[in-house]
Amino acid sequence: MKIFIKNQNKSERVARLIVSLFLIPSPFVLEKSPNEYELLMELTPFSFAQFIVGVILLFNAFSGMCVIYRFFGANTCKV
Repeated sequence: MKIFIKNQNKSERVARLIVSLFLIPSPFVLEKSPNEYELLMELTPFSFAQFIVGVILLFNAFSGMCVIYRFFGANTCKV
């Protein structure tokens, strides 16, 4: 049984990559304190959630596999 089965087409992977590139730097842009050394200690829950979603989308873009698609049996890739 293969773990990583490609189930996304190329345009969907590119879209996920672009969205992830905007979401991943959010903790560095949406900070609470103006002190740059306390940046990672004072994350807001919203910016942390955006970062996590961005990392998941980046994984999806590079691997070509979406776990939610696999769970529901969807496949947008013509293999």
